[in-house]
Amino acid sequence: MKNILLLILFTVFLISCKNNNKSTENVNQNQSISIENLSTSEKIANASGYKNWKDVSEIAFTFNVNRGGNHFYRAWTWKPKSGDVTMTSANDTISYNRTQLDSLNLETDAAFINDKYWLLTPFQLMWDEGITISEKKNVAAPISKDTLNQITIVYGNKGGYTPGDAYDFFYDEDFKIREWNYRKGNADTPSLSTTWEDYEDFNGIEIAKTYKDSTGGFKLYFTDISVKK
Repeated sequence: MKNILLLILFTVFLISCKNNNKSTENVNQNQSISIENLSTSEKIANASGYKNWKDVSEIAFTFNVNRGGNHFYRAWTWKPKSGDVTMTSANDTISYNRTQLDSLNLETDAAFINDKYWLLTPFQLMWDEGITISEKKNVAAPISKDTLNQITIVYGNKGGYTPGDAYDFFYDEDFKIREWNYRKGNADTPSLSTTWEDYEDFNGIEIAKTYKDSTGGFKLYFTDISVKK
């Protein structure tokens, strides 16, 4: 199990996320903004129900990875307004509050940041700070080779769990992400590319439930998703 966990933590990346990001997850978005005036990040977030996030009191999900014949999972319950988090794995159950982190739960919170990023990536485009954004139109997606648009974010070189890493998001005309690249250290060659599949609406929050690489040997997926308001 230790080797499996190390493999997961290597290939399922930890996302750059500073302490001030936690407060932006709870920001009240009441502004009425014309769609024409929105940035690409805002349009992608809104396509997944970002305007409804302010009403969410609890979200639960199980993060699963299948790779090389092995299965790994972590189940989470998160109350974003209070910061309360509970993690259940094959070996343990841990509860803590994200506003009161200590040395005993930092590792668990790092895992939470990773799993939450996969679940709510479109919203992270709004929450995360210290990023550089660039865009391209009509590019070939890395797996399907479909013609999509691309937005790239690069995290700053200081702070966070993986400073300097880059993420390429390939989205369609409806601003739904269909594929992405993770590029460790902003390298030219992706460390991991996956599809985004099986979108489903959970009480106004749209979530892609399945991610696969080009070989079929890696599958990340979410089960037991619930969103309460």
